[in-house]
Amino acid sequence: MLSRDFTVGDVPGVLWSPAVTTVDHTPLVLMGHGGGTHCKHPSMTGRAQLLVAGFGFHVAVIDAPGHGDRPRTAHDEKEIAELFRTRAAGEPEGPIVVRYNAYLASLAVPEWRMTLDALLALGDYGPVGYFGLNMGTAVGVPLVAVEPRIVAAVFGQHWPDALAEAAKQITVPIEFDLQWDDEHIPREAGLALFDAFGSEEKTLHANAGRHKDLPRFEADSAVRFLARHLIRTT
Repeated sequence: MLSRDFTVGDVPGVLWSPAVTTVDHTPLVLMGHGGGTHCKHPSMTGRAQLLVAGFGFHVAVIDAPGHGDRPRTAHDEKEIAELFRTRAAGEPEGPIVVRYNAYLASLAVPEWRMTLDALLALGDYGPVGYFGLNMGTAVGVPLVAVEPRIVAAVFGQHWPDALAEAAKQITVPIEFDLQWDDEHIPREAGLALFDAFGSEEKTLHANAGRHKDLPRFEADSAVRFLARHLIRTT
């Protein structure tokens, strides 16, 4: 797997590709990382490895605002401090996460579209997919809602509050992950977000366990889902 760092404007990212590409118009998957992590987090490299080694896809990830190599603003610091305070007090963190993630998404969606423009201008990439859980869903839902070049997406593990209206605009096939015993996101909230998607083809994967107990095999399932939809559209 070939790894190449890039910067679009002031947004850093990484592009993973097969070491040798023998097929033109190869699919490209955009991946959104989780809150508090970065574009080269082990979860990102692991999922990229599945997509690149398994199907020869290209995979791109960018650092979200205030994450990775990007500086935090005073607003970032205030929201993060409030989140930590809430956790320490044993209070529900959902309202803060939803609010902060919606703010980050408002900045990240234009950055992702700018990044996609740059990548498609430089490479012979085929159909585009999206894969992002947690904060990756908070960014990915509004992105897929306005980006017609994305033809399939994997989401999961987020509240519906700031996403339901955008989800209604999404009609591409989706796969959605839900933890049945999530201590942060009530089961009914996850189901409400899944229900909001306007896609005729949407699949719910619900697993027993808490928020961080999402089985590793769901990454394999997400990769197969993306391969099924991106390859058939080439």
